[in-house]
Amino acid sequence: MADENNGVEIEAAEDNEFAAGRGLGGRQYRPVFAHDNDRAVLEMASIDPIARASSSASLTDSNDLKVKVASGGKDGSLSNHRDVNGSHPESKLELFGFDSLVNILGLKSMASDQLQAPSSPRDGEDAPIHVERPKGNNVKLGTVMGVFVPCLQNILGIIYYIRFSWIVGMAGIGQSLLLVAFCGSCTFLTTISLSAIATNGAMKGGGPYYLIGRALGPEVGVSIGLCFFLGNAVAGALYVLGAVETFLNALPAAGIFRDTQTFMIVNGTNVAQPVAVTSPNLHDLQVYGVVVTIILCFIVFGGVKIINRVAPAFLVPVVFSLFCIFIGIFLARKDYPADGITGLSLKSFRDNWGSAYQITNNAGVPDPNGKIYWDFNALVGLFFPAVTGIMAGSNRSASLKDTQRSIPVGTLAATVSTSVLYLITVLFFGALATRDKLLTDRLLTATVAWPIPAITYLGIILSTLGAALQSLTGAPRLLAAIANDDILPVLNYFKVADGNEPHAATLFTAFICIGCVIIGNLDLITPTVTMFYLLCYGGVNLSCFLLDLLDAPSWRPRWKFHHWSLSLFGAVICIVIMFLISWAFTVISLALATLIYYYVSIKGKAGDWGDGFKSAYFQLALRSLRSLGASQVHPKNWYPIPLIFCRPWGKLPENVPCHPKLADFANCMKKKGRGMSIFVSILDGDYQECAEDAKVACRALSTYIEYKRCEGVAEIVVAPSMSDGFRGIVQTMGLGNLKPNIVVMRYPEIWRRENLTEIPATFVGIINDCIVANKAVVIVKGLDEWPNEYQRQYGTIDLYWIVRDGGLMLLLSQLLLTKESFESCKIQVFCIAEEDSDAEELKADVKKFLYDLRMQAEVIVVSMKSWDPQAEQQQDESVEAFSSAQERIGAYLGEMKDKARKEGAPLMADGKQVVVNEQQVEKFLYTTLKLNSTILRYSRMAAVVLVSLPPPPLNHPAYFYMEYMDLLVENVPRLLIVRGYRRDVVTLFT
Repeated sequence: MADENNGVEIEAAEDNEFAAGRGLGGRQYRPVFAHDNDRAVLEMASIDPIARASSSASLTDSNDLKVKVASGGKDGSLSNHRDVNGSHPESKLELFGFDSLVNILGLKSMASDQLQAPSSPRDGEDAPIHVERPKGNNVKLGTVMGVFVPCLQNILGIIYYIRFSWIVGMAGIGQSLLLVAFCGSCTFLTTISLSAIATNGAMKGGGPYYLIGRALGPEVGVSIGLCFFLGNAVAGALYVLGAVETFLNALPAAGIFRDTQTFMIVNGTNVAQPVAVTSPNLHDLQVYGVVVTIILCFIVFGGVKIINRVAPAFLVPVVFSLFCIFIGIFLARKDYPADGITGLSLKSFRDNWGSAYQITNNAGVPDPNGKIYWDFNALVGLFFPAVTGIMAGSNRSASLKDTQRSIPVGTLAATVSTSVLYLITVLFFGALATRDKLLTDRLLTATVAWPIPAITYLGIILSTLGAALQSLTGAPRLLAAIANDDILPVLNYFKVADGNEPHAATLFTAFICIGCVIIGNLDLITPTVTMFYLLCYGGVNLSCFLLDLLDAPSWRPRWKFHHWSLSLFGAVICIVIMFLISWAFTVISLALATLIYYYVSIKGKAGDWGDGFKSAYFQLALRSLRSLGASQVHPKNWYPIPLIFCRPWGKLPENVPCHPKLADFANCMKKKGRGMSIFVSILDGDYQECAEDAKVACRALSTYIEYKRCEGVAEIVVAPSMSDGFRGIVQTMGLGNLKPNIVVMRYPEIWRRENLTEIPATFVGIINDCIVANKAVVIVKGLDEWPNEYQRQYGTIDLYWIVRDGGLMLLLSQLLLTKESFESCKIQVFCIAEEDSDAEELKADVKKFLYDLRMQAEVIVVSMKSWDPQAEQQQDESVEAFSSAQERIGAYLGEMKDKARKEGAPLMADGKQVVVNEQQVEKFLYTTLKLNSTILRYSRMAAVVLVSLPPPPLNHPAYFYMEYMDLLVENVPRLLIVRGYRRDVVTLFT
């Protein structure tokens, strides 16, 4: 019994331990905040909705953890997830330390009700992201009513009814077939690309904007999305004008102003009897158009439910009118039902095969005194709106039962069926009437319709009004979707909560539509619509091209009939059509999209939507890394990759992850900002315990790098000690030839002042690790005084070139000159020579070497004579520091000897055996003192001094080396101590 009780206790403890991580309604996103400029991080947290009373109360009071569950169920509807005894059915899986997949992924609830996908994270997003179930009263649409019918209603519009017969008369049958095939191929290929992207995952509101933005990034998505919004708004005006023009042609007496009559000449020859062609007055179009637009806006304000109820009613007259038109075509005879009608005649077919491009007035009526000359390019711009509307189904993705099936099938069916309809209509219209009739009868479809033209007039008016209603419904929702993504603050006025109507966006769309209606010219509006639609279609094709070409692991569309070459060809066709229509409109539209792109880049909030460009950058980086190989980089291609060691020698103020001037110095090591810096810090402790602290520190360090505008990355390493952490960093950091090649750190000036006795061993260990790992070392002394980009320096950059370092010191001085802070300085190279060397010969050799390296510098040779310290120390400013160093070294050595004598062991320092040659120690002190004196004598006014770093002597106490270094840097305000590595970084050859 005791064992059984223990087992029960253990199982209960496990249940309590994992209860907080188990959720029945799916995962919950919880934002984790670091700093103001920090990238928002989404952290997954599972919440058990059936927690104990205490935990339920705490979760209820919490502000950042909320779960919304559908309230339609009973109070005890969740009890079936536990058995009678209250234990979890999935308790066996707790052995793995994770929740059941069913609970984590929410598969139980998804089996009965599909969950909405959470929105993508954006920087600065403070509100928690909720996962909600759709309400039970939401009606889900299938392929026919959800995609095929809206697409068909948007594609079949005004152009087909009142412009198509005129296009056939102007272009002829042959070029009309080419025109339909050309424009249809553009939308067909775009449909293929749309199907591939739409079936690669769940879709939210925004239609093509959502697809393009998630594929090409928020900047491209917003720029193309706003242009597509303008295209939809202008298209609404196009449909309204078409409906009004049809109404006025059907009932001329309804015109408020007097109709105008135009006498024309067809094909450059006088007609036997001039034909009077009536065209609605421009003012009538404006007045009726504004009134109709206002009425439609009131309907849109009523909500999308009303629009969805009346949408099928708009389609029925369209289908019926098409039926009447084709019946009338088959019943037509010569001069019946009107003059110029020949019936389906082979003679008319042959006569109308060729083109008859000519000059017309603004109303499209042939007129030798007109201002518009029509050719194939102009007809492309006029006809292309007749094939648009393929995005109507994707705009309704939130209302579809199965988006990944309905969108490709429904859109492709609508595209193919309308293209076939257009091709057949071209053949019938070409054989139905004379060219004069095709060009003069703007409503030939109504003329031949059976039994009376009024049916076709009604169908035209209802179809165009329905399309206008769809445009005025879709455009505001597109604008609201862009605003809700919170990319552009200027669009915050158009934000709407989920389930609410975008009234502000609807008003804005209405103003745009009314403005275009006041223009009143249908043929001038259509090219504008065409450009915006082509931009959107090109964006969809480019998105699919990029995603298909990169073929990331996440690219797994259910629609298999696609290829990157088809998408690329579709994008090229879109661009070609734009320039064929009008290069001026093309330049204007591209300039508008570019301006929006740069505005979003500057003013917009950055977001990471996992777009294709990020995948392209990743693959490009991988290919570049492989092409670099593992062999050494040639000196001509050598770039400094500094490893900035941010771990301070001491303490920094709170919330300061790094010394403020380290990034300024890192920028000085790059030519025109090219290169990458790796900022590294070390946290002492156990990794499992300090992992979260390391993430917080990494975010803070990344924020610092971004604030300092330094191209670099941040890394935080958790290790038992600084030495262990740095040893791991110097061995493993980087990949291939992109490993850091220079270690940059601050000189520990505070170690003696704050009695930090552990610093000498750590400092020497880091230098030795760099030497073993073949890394160059740059130690900055006087970092507090290092200038920023706005502090201009004057004077000289002095190099004390003592040992061969591969030219690193020379290269660093040249990089400093490329910065505005040091561009006014001159370089001086001090060569330290032995007493018996030929100074002039050495100077000549160095000058020749610098000339071959294309470096301008003044060369100064300084002889390091064997000197008697007793004779010169009275004149040396550093004698006090020298004497103090001697005393401290003597005292430290005495303590080592006393300890060794007491323990009967050899001399030990820093946990290892050392060998101390007192004469050698004194020699090192004298050498560093002499070098320090030389620096103070020649470089007191230098902007910065560079000197070679002496390596730590083997089997030497680290404390002694720190004394040497302190004596070397004494009274030098700004000093770079440089040690190269076993390779050249400069070359003499081109």
